[in-house]
Amino acid sequence: MSDHYSVLQLADGTELAYEVLGSDHKGASVPLVFVSGITSCRGDTEKVSSLLAKHRQVLVYDHRGMGDSRARKDDPFTIETLARDVLSLIQHLQWTEVALCGHSMGGVVVQSLLFLPFHHTNPTPLQFRVTHVVLACTAFTPNLDPKYGLKFASRPKGPVTLEIIRDAVRFSMPTNYDPEWFASEANQKRIEEIVDRGLIGRSPFKTIMQQRRAASRYDFTGFHSRLSPDTQFMIIHGELDQILPFSNVQGFLRLIPWARVVPVGDAPGSVPTLRFGHDWIEYFDPQVWCGVFEAFLQTRCGEKARL
Repeated sequence: MSDHYSVLQLADGTELAYEVLGSDHKGASVPLVFVSGITSCRGDTEKVSSLLAKHRQVLVYDHRGMGDSRARKDDPFTIETLARDVLSLIQHLQWTEVALCGHSMGGVVVQSLLFLPFHHTNPTPLQFRVTHVVLACTAFTPNLDPKYGLKFASRPKGPVTLEIIRDAVRFSMPTNYDPEWFASEANQKRIEEIVDRGLIGRSPFKTIMQQRRAASRYDFTGFHSRLSPDTQFMIIHGELDQILPFSNVQGFLRLIPWARVVPVGDAPGSVPTLRFGHDWIEYFDPQVWCGVFEAFLQTRCGEKARL
């Protein structure tokens, strides 16, 4: 996570820390916005976002209350609030076209952003065109299956030390992957790097619990049918996801019939297999994911989806 970032101050006092990678490519290709999940900060997608920034502008940012962003003490912390944060950032950058990638809770936030023009009480038109949407390991309705979900350590009593934070990060990690990946000797060094990364810029347990609560309280009933087929959708979801069920893929295909699933195979723009866990970026070479994104972002309205 870079120390060189910008801050957008919102009218309610919220401060959003963000970075625009690939500024040399302004106007060359449609910019991409990464919207991260619970506990995540803007540097967590670096393995892929840095590669994509060689071809286009890429916006990464910290959710309110996370990383270098700041939230009000009485912050309402809803999915809609987080969606309006994304709206404010894109409008601030004056982008007229964008592609969006939302992971986990971030995918729910992306959907909420797309539904703002159809909001029941406060409809808000988008002053930009969304060309492509990647929904990665996410959901269209709150998960009620007790077999899935994030695992969090109990909130500690007394002062929170670095060691307590390290233990909390380690406790929550296994469900983000699959047991074989997490136990593999080849991945232990990377796991320690992720633990160390989790010690930097993460916010208090209160903020994480607010995110978790927001991700369990939303209702998108009837909204997906309002989406435009002019916006291309791709679903990325691994069969080994322990946080959100793989069956969500079929649910998305029913709600967004023109969506495509990430291709599998040896061809450019494909992944070798769907056997990956929730933290999809940690599986396969980052160049594989870069190829998946670049191939998808070149698709146009009307192209046949590869399912």
